[in-house]
Amino acid sequence: MPAFPEVFSLRGEHALITGGGTGIGLAIARAMHAAGAHVTLVGRREAELAAAVQGIGDGATYVVHDITQFDAAGALVERITRTHGPVTCLVNNAGIHLKKPAMDTTPEEFQQVLGTHIFGAHALSRAVAPGMIERKHGSIIFMASMASLFGIPLVVAYAAAKSAMIGMIRTMATELSPHGVRVNAIAPGWIDTAMSRKALAGDPSRKNKIISRTPMARLGEPEDVGWAAVYLTSHAAKFVTGSILPVDGGVSMGF
Repeated sequence: MPAFPEVFSLRGEHALITGGGTGIGLAIARAMHAAGAHVTLVGRREAELAAAVQGIGDGATYVVHDITQFDAAGALVERITRTHGPVTCLVNNAGIHLKKPAMDTTPEEFQQVLGTHIFGAHALSRAVAPGMIERKHGSIIFMASMASLFGIPLVVAYAAAKSAMIGMIRTMATELSPHGVRVNAIAPGWIDTAMSRKALAGDPSRKNKIISRTPMARLGEPEDVGWAAVYLTSHAAKFVTGSILPVDGGVSMGF
């Protein structure tokens, strides 16, 4: 067994992280890079990706790509593999949010949210899995949500997508784990990101409600999710698959 802290090292790993230019995705990239992995960030906005890679330093690269181009997932993985080596870890972090009453949410809006969270993540997972199976080594991480655990108003499409994701994770874990490929998810609670600050701005009652039902009585930090991703990818989690790991300050079990 590797000695501590080698058991948490990601040296030799190559992580593809979607939505890696900002927020939680960037925090995951930073943590994985600090643990020794090469990280490739994928997103639609080149300026954000370039700034993120510059901040991380050597061993970080980026590719501009829209994950809703489902048919292009295979070509993306081939390109990244050809340039930087096989992808050994995929972090399906990219997502979009829609805050709207359920009765006002259109089929087109619903489909757009599902397209990113479910179809896009599935397409990339399908693209990286064959190589992982061939090498008998790989980790696929999804970003779940409290919205799949609680009845949160005004997020019907997002909640449906994240709930579907949990079923997909468990099925994929059952299919892929016999081949050395582990599939897990992190379920962040309320994390202090630019996106969450924007969502809570001007709504002190909502923020107070979140804090009051979180046993640790504060928002989490992006790096809390980043280090959880390092754990799930590392040798320390070699017998962990099909799990949904809450990183939420206790909110999912608090009263």
